[in-house]
Amino acid sequence: MSEQALSDVKVLDFTHHIAGPYCTKLLATYGADVIKVERPGVGDVSRRLGPFPGDVPHVEKSGLFLHLNTGKRSITLNLKTEEARKAVHELVADVDIVVESFRPGTMSRFGLGYDDLKAINPALVMTSVSNFGQTGPYRDYQGSEIVFYGMGGEMGSTGLEDREPVKLGGSVGLYQAGAMAAVATMGALFAARYQDIGQHVDVSIMETQLGTQDRRTSSLVGYQYTGENNPRVPLSTAGYPIGIYPCQDGYFDLLGGLVYFSRVVRMLGEPDFLRDPKWYTPTAQTDPDLKEEFEAYFLAWCMEHTRKEIWEIGQAASVLCAPVNTVEDVINDPVLAERGSFDRLRHPEVGEVKITGRPFIMTETPWQIRRPPPLLGEHNEEVLASLGYGKMDVARLKSEGVI
Repeated sequence: MSEQALSDVKVLDFTHHIAGPYCTKLLATYGADVIKVERPGVGDVSRRLGPFPGDVPHVEKSGLFLHLNTGKRSITLNLKTEEARKAVHELVADVDIVVESFRPGTMSRFGLGYDDLKAINPALVMTSVSNFGQTGPYRDYQGSEIVFYGMGGEMGSTGLEDREPVKLGGSVGLYQAGAMAAVATMGALFAARYQDIGQHVDVSIMETQLGTQDRRTSSLVGYQYTGENNPRVPLSTAGYPIGIYPCQDGYFDLLGGLVYFSRVVRMLGEPDFLRDPKWYTPTAQTDPDLKEEFEAYFLAWCMEHTRKEIWEIGQAASVLCAPVNTVEDVINDPVLAERGSFDRLRHPEVGEVKITGRPFIMTETPWQIRRPPPLLGEHNEEVLASLGYGKMDVARLKSEGVI
């Protein structure tokens, strides 16, 4: 196995659900030794979230858990016990990073807060991922994906003009927070390595929604200039053709409109009727009669072609378009396969699974799947042995409910 970028980094992981585990997943993907600490007999809440093979829930078979925890080791510790906290202190002395996603103050109540742990390891980087951050009047408030997206400022401009706002599908905000936590953690690690400065990294999931993707940065800057919120604008007001269109074998998306209309005409083979100057006047893109006339021709043309054909013809004409793929399409895409976007792992309970690979490529220190997602407490004996615990000690800790 070749050396990876983070092969010399050790991480103690107290995270659960999505945001925190995605942070540590990224670190593990590029070589960090991540020891995941879970509750005895219970484990990470994501173990109880689907999808499951055959829709049969199983603590070791959650697709979400498998995705978020590949490459990690799992130990179980009851942090309410003195012996478990003693084991954590011994582990902290030899790690570079601690990542946790408990409610603010929880780690301190266990005697495992940043001040407690930096006394053991002054160069330690501790990253705390929470709903609203470690300080302020919101810090103890509960949150969820829809809460974070709504409070982040742009849900008000998302959705149909005459209906209530809607959020993006899935858990985009939680994954984004995890990615930002990984970046912040690596920045702090550089300071620890090269300046001998340990520090506490405070990641508020809601605040990661303020100035990042999905129009937020431009919206926040724009408000400073105009004092106006972004409205929900019907896509039809942006001209034509713009949006999702049907074709012979599904759907594709395309951006035409005023700026790119001539490219779309080129994509269509420059039919004679689209040479008429009426299509290129300043008001053409807002003329409903012209739009209706254009779409009658355009939709007929679309239904004569497949998604792949439209994509190739559109790209040749410099049109911004692409097929709307299903998950099956993506998994079976030969180009993605050739680039190594997916890999396979063998899990003792699930069997062979095809999983997404690396989010980016590093030529000299490539990513690797070093181990499958861990079974609950799978590495108890291995990790505790590194601290000097023998088999009898491990058996005793288990009988006492410590692990």
